[in-house]
Amino acid sequence: MNGNTFRMPAHRLVTVAAATALAAGPAALAGAGTAHATGDHGRASATVLRTGLDVSLLNKTVNVPLTVTLNEVRAPESAEKTALTARLDGVDGGKPFSVLRADVAQAKATATATKSEGRTELAHARVHVPGLPLLSLIELEKVTSTATCEAGKAPVADANLLGAVTVLGKKVTLTTGGPTEVKVPGVGEVRLDLSRTQTTSRTAAATALELDVSVNPLDLNVAEVDGTLTLAEATCESPAAPESEAAQPPAKGEEPAAEPEAEPAADVRPQGARAEADLAETGGSSATPYIAAGAAALVRAGGGARGQAPRRRG
Repeated sequence: MNGNTFRMPAHRLVTVAAATALAAGPAALAGAGTAHATGDHGRASATVLRTGLDVSLLNKTVNVPLTVTLNEVRAPESAEKTALTARLDGVDGGKPFSVLRADVAQAKATATATKSEGRTELAHARVHVPGLPLLSLIELEKVTSTATCEAGKAPVADANLLGAVTVLGKKVTLTTGGPTEVKVPGVGEVRLDLSRTQTTSRTAAATALELDVSVNPLDLNVAEVDGTLTLAEATCESPAAPESEAAQPPAKGEEPAAEPEAEPAADVRPQGARAEADLAETGGSSATPYIAAGAAALVRAGGGARGQAPRRRG
């Protein structure tokens, strides 16, 4: 073996190392950037009708639950079905019966990175319970509910009742001062809560009407109907608040805000600011240190080769 056998691989190794530094420098800078999390979308829901009723039958010792919903949606969805029917074993021979019919029954829920909202509307509606096929539990002209949650703002809940309301055949006047009770001898009683709303720092909920039902139809094999019924319900949860401007990275071409520095001692020249200015004036970039390192390695490799050349000729 001669000495060239060892020197040539070393020369190549230095050259490869220099090229690797040149290639890896920009890539390392790109990978060192700060990752910014995106804000979560909010949540919203809307429901036109929800029932939780127990139906007791005359000829059975068991209760049959009636748990149905109309137009229950979660963001981002909408529904406009205007009728709901149900079947219960033992009630009117298992035939379907109408729970709700309306001219308008809409539910809509939307959610984005900045705002979520649930909204419902019910107009010209009639609600029935098992055992009262001809007498409506409640009739109403129009109810609406809206829950709006916007990032960085206080959530808002709103519920409205417009027009007349009839309960078990009686026209009633509802107020926000407290529940209204309607009693009909031989039929039963209904307690109504009007326009219930609730908000927290990030959530809102609105219900136009909530009914506590206790009726005794004694018809169609139904002895009692007890439970709750909710009309026009909307909920929302705020999306995550956007990051403050102070947390955002500087725009392209802008220098980041400098940290306050102590005044330098006499006869000492501040280096950091000057170095950044020199890079900007000469067209330098964040990859410049890697280019300089690679060039220095190439120079060292060339110098080593020149120093070894005379010995090969000797």
